[in-house]
Amino acid sequence: MASVIPPTKKQTPRQRKSLDRAQPSKNKKSDRDANSPHVSNDKIGKLPANAHPTAAERRRGNNLSYWAIGWLTIAHLVVLAAPFYFSWTGLAVMVALHWMTGSLGICLGYHRLLTHTGMKTYSWVRYTFATIGTLAGEGSALDWVADHRKHHAHSDQEGDPHSPHEGGLWAHITWLAFHTHNGDRTAYLQRWVPDLYKQRGMRILDMLFLPLHIAVGSALYGIGYAIGGNDFGLSLLIWGMFVRLVGVLHATWMVNSASHMWGYKNYETTDDSRNNWIVAIVAYGEGWHNNHHAYPRMAKHGHKWWEFDITWQAIRLLRAVGLVWDVVDYRTVAEKQERDNVPTTAA
Repeated sequence: MASVIPPTKKQTPRQRKSLDRAQPSKNKKSDRDANSPHVSNDKIGKLPANAHPTAAERRRGNNLSYWAIGWLTIAHLVVLAAPFYFSWTGLAVMVALHWMTGSLGICLGYHRLLTHTGMKTYSWVRYTFATIGTLAGEGSALDWVADHRKHHAHSDQEGDPHSPHEGGLWAHITWLAFHTHNGDRTAYLQRWVPDLYKQRGMRILDMLFLPLHIAVGSALYGIGYAIGGNDFGLSLLIWGMFVRLVGVLHATWMVNSASHMWGYKNYETTDDSRNNWIVAIVAYGEGWHNNHHAYPRMAKHGHKWWEFDITWQAIRLLRAVGLVWDVVDYRTVAEKQERDNVPTTAA
């Protein structure tokens, strides 16, 4: 039975390079490395230890994630009742919470801040966005970030948690039916998110995943019931909670599937990442995926003038009011130095 190999004190140069691409760098040279295209596993003779478990190793009956299967099944079944409890207020709440949890929670919080450390911020801001991301229903920050860092280290190669090479449906949703840690979750988290796993607050948020959703669902129903009775309460609950949740889930999943299958490239990378404008719209800028895979730590995903990235606009606003700083809005350190070099005139 395949299992995750726990982290060791000694790592091969290949393992260090793979992790550096998706984790925070500590000097200018590694900054450049972190924003460089991937190096294919095909160039080495043996599959890296951190690539395990592969998709083939995960697809086993005794590795099914019944929690994920149950959670996603219930969410989709409840959505079937949405037409019977439609209200314009419920729709408005759904749209607002879709943007909040999808753009601010997942795209900004989980992805650009926690996974790739594309900016610096205060601790309370980090936890605010991590909490909003938790309410997107895609798992805790620990699991989400761990899977995504592994995705970048082995993108469209053996070990990628959700490559379309295993099938479009696998990349979109069925990969979630099997544990990515293959039975040893602690070792998996310590390998891929040691920076987050050591934070007590992140471990608490991990345990609060279900209670937070119950609290938000209860609040939506309670507010609706107080205003307009049972039907209105159910409208806010079904639309604000479940329709919104399923919408955000599929928008995120389209990044994993569609953006690795269809679209155009601005950069040559060793994976199949593509820029897909439809995904960019529904996933708040995440669809400029080839740009992101070429320069993972760059917080600005749209690199051409027409590649609008609404999450980037939120980051710009946060920077303007001083809530984030040292934002990685450049491809290389050399590019940043050239941009920031202001000529001075002789006195």
